This record gives sequence, structure tokens and C-alpha cells, in this order.
Amino acid sequence: MSNIWAPWRMEFIEGLREKPDGCIFCKLQEKGDDREQLVLSRSKNAYVVMNKYPYISGHLLIVPNGHKEKLTDLSAEEQADLMRLAAESVDILMVTLNAEGANCGVNIGRAGGAGVTDHVHMHVVPRWNGDTNFMPIMSDTRSMPEYLEQTYDKLIDGFKKL
Repeated sequence: MSNIWAPWRMEFIEGLREKPDGCIFCKLQEKGDDREQLVLSRSKNAYVVMNKYPYISGHLLIVPNGHKEKLTDLSAEEQADLMRLAAESVDILMVTLNAEGANCGVNIGRAGGAGVTDHVHMHVVPRWNGDTNFMPIMSDTRSMPEYLEQTYDKLIDGFKKL
């Protein structure tokens, strides 16, 4: 039997027990070290951040600045900015990471798969032909090919152009 070492997962597991006060997405809006926070781009109404606990390398979140629970709570301008950032993020992932496709979606409510239920956000997940393998099925494990900071460094130049 082989072992796959993913010690960064312990941060996620422990984080499930230690919920920080306040909204994580609102806190990311505060100015700070964008690389440390994994924020790739900021616009008037939203920002792009790497998912700290990704499904696959390059998994991004598009987050509106306003703390709103539902898509219908967003103004037309906020909705448009969210979609624009998602579309441009897909293009950057296709060029920079050579993604062959992408999944884009919004998880609404706990039953819909939302980890954060009170601040709506969009997932942008790069995909490659053959990227789904036996690991999630056989061992509830995902194999991540690189560290978040390495992926950040690959993506940041593309996002600086937004």
C-alpha cells in the first residue's frame, strides 16, 4: 500500500473545528498582503481569491465585496462584475495552467454544498481531460500536484492585466 502525504490537509481539518469570528470573505477585503491572502485581483465590486482548500490546483473563488447571501441580493452591476471576473479567470486558467476546460458554479445553502452560506461566491475550477481518477472514489483523497503559493505565482501575472 502506498501513502500520499498531504500534511496541509490538517490545517483544513483543524479549521473545521476552529471557526474564526466574522466572515472570512469580508476579512479578505481588508488590505494586506494579497499573496499571503491568495487574492489575485480586486475590482470595484468583487475580487478573485484562490481557494485555500481546493478541489484541484487553480481552484478560484469569485467573491462580491458586499456581504450578501443570495445571487438575487446582488445588484445588476455586482452580478455583471462577478461574471466578468469569472469569465476572465477561466481565460487565464486556460492560458497559464493549460486547462482544457472549467467548471463554474455557485453553491447556495448548506444543502447546495456551500461551506460559507451567508456570503455568496462563485467557484471557478480548472479541468483537464483525465483529471478525475480513482483517488476520490477509492480513498476520499485528492492529489494536489503543487503548493498554493506556486500556483499563485503562476497566475498572478495574468490577473495583474485585469
